[in-house]
Amino acid sequence: MAGHIEDYALIGDLQTAALVTRDGSVDWLCLPRFDSPSCFAALLGDQRHGHWRLAPTGGDYRVERAYRPGTLVLETRWEGPHGAVRVTDFMPQREHEPRLIRIVTGLRGAVELSGELRLRFNYGRVVPWVRRTDHHRVAVAGPDAAWLRVPPGVHTFGQDGATRSEFTVRAGEVLPFTLTWQPSHRTGTRRVDPEQELRETTARWQGWSDGCRYQGPWRDAVLRSLITLKALAYAPTGGIVAAPSAALPEVLGGERNWDYRYCWLRDSSMTLSALLRGGFREEAAAWRRWLLRAIAGDPGDLQAVYGVAGERGLPETEASWLPGYADSAPVRFGNAAVGQLQLDVYGEVVDTLHLAWAAGVPMERQVWGLLKALMAYLAEHWREPDEGLWEVRGRRQHFTHSKVMCWVAADRAVRLAEATGLPAPVEQWRAMRAAVHADVCANGYDASQGVFVQAYGGRELDAAALFVAKTGFLPPDDPRVRRTVAAVREGLDHGGYVRRYRADAPDGLAGQEGAFVACSFWLADALATIGEPAQARELFARTVRLGNDLGLLSEEWDPLTGRQLGNTPQAFSHVALVNAAFTLAGQG
Repeated sequence: MAGHIEDYALIGDLQTAALVTRDGSVDWLCLPRFDSPSCFAALLGDQRHGHWRLAPTGGDYRVERAYRPGTLVLETRWEGPHGAVRVTDFMPQREHEPRLIRIVTGLRGAVELSGELRLRFNYGRVVPWVRRTDHHRVAVAGPDAAWLRVPPGVHTFGQDGATRSEFTVRAGEVLPFTLTWQPSHRTGTRRVDPEQELRETTARWQGWSDGCRYQGPWRDAVLRSLITLKALAYAPTGGIVAAPSAALPEVLGGERNWDYRYCWLRDSSMTLSALLRGGFREEAAAWRRWLLRAIAGDPGDLQAVYGVAGERGLPETEASWLPGYADSAPVRFGNAAVGQLQLDVYGEVVDTLHLAWAAGVPMERQVWGLLKALMAYLAEHWREPDEGLWEVRGRRQHFTHSKVMCWVAADRAVRLAEATGLPAPVEQWRAMRAAVHADVCANGYDASQGVFVQAYGGRELDAAALFVAKTGFLPPDDPRVRRTVAAVREGLDHGGYVRRYRADAPDGLAGQEGAFVACSFWLADALATIGEPAQARELFARTVRLGNDLGLLSEEWDPLTGRQLGNTPQAFSHVALVNAAFTLAGQG
């Protein structure tokens, strides 16, 4: 049985990531990439579907955990009546095969521990053959092989389809365990020094974190969010995934279970904006190169989501053999959002290109050509309905947020052309900017309520309407903006936090989800923008506290049960935290 979503910690190597529970079990790991099939899938079922637990046996132990400062190195400490032990979990940033390293350190007395490694490839479906060779246990099935190396003196044995171990660690002893993945046709695996890998991994993360330029009162939360966002970037290509997990439910026991291990242009654009504000330019340059490769071709074929290497085909399938987290079915892998039209994506991409240029990333000729091609397509199609920001699985509509982001695309394109002097149809872009603005004000605004609504001709509220202030579409002192902020705050309240839209609003799916974490940060950002800093700070601080003991945020929060919901950790949530923190601190 999987732990609570908020019980999971994240470790990763900038190419994939693992989720680790408070009781020392790795319940989710996809190898060798974020979007590869998992070898541990207990997260979406139980131990039979694959996990690796390493923890004290029996006794009454108090558990504490924390990341090493400025890193993604996890340290879990067990304190018991007869001793104390620490398990350090991390994945070295790699040039070769991926490794998960777990170092057991005796701190006090003597502690008995047990290990259980149950590898199940292809999302918990395939049981490997296991053999012993030269201090390793090697598990092989199809294209996958995993090599477990244990310290001398620790005996492993097979039982009930798992590799088990039982051992005692005493104060001062250090026992490293290493799990390495590689293609099954390779023979042998490189040996590494786990403690040297730990020193290098710690130094790399801390060196990166030293570049954070946020100096406000929420530095710890901002830096943890930026580290999390960095961890979601696929280093070989620059693509950024929305979350490392798949099929964690937005409604417990419901059908809203999506695979987020892919690169949404919207989410990755927002992630880049947060990293840029935090002072990190290298990721922006890498993502821009990924973007050029991913969307090469006809701008009309632009997708909302791609694979980490720019793959276009991400067929959505259902894993009937997995019961799902808390029996939330179906479990889906792949994502059908590939086929949706989401016009807001154009605005997010152009806005990020503008932010990157403003941060000092040069505007290359190829990038400028891409921007002009995107704008040419958008000029012809911005009047069309789409599926929108929330990827509704119903009929297409004229979503107000999508139109506002079309305005953002035109506005930022004009600004770039004016600032750089590069050749462009600036007058056409200015005309488009004015036309979209007039269209939104006429059709996305409900005069009877005095607020901007979710879609043209409707009356439903949508937290995305807060972007009329965040993007500069209207000045913050405009009465329409202030009324919209107040309406979202009151009309979409759910236990003191903010829903995306009303719980009973039709979106093509069954079940009522929780409060959307990013929307609560958006509201805090909007309150600060319209001149209500005290209320903004209170909401911001309260929403930050929704994070787990490590500061990690999932997609949603259920105020009724006090539980995190949805995929975790969620880039959207951490991006919104970073941006709101900068707004509140009056920085960049």
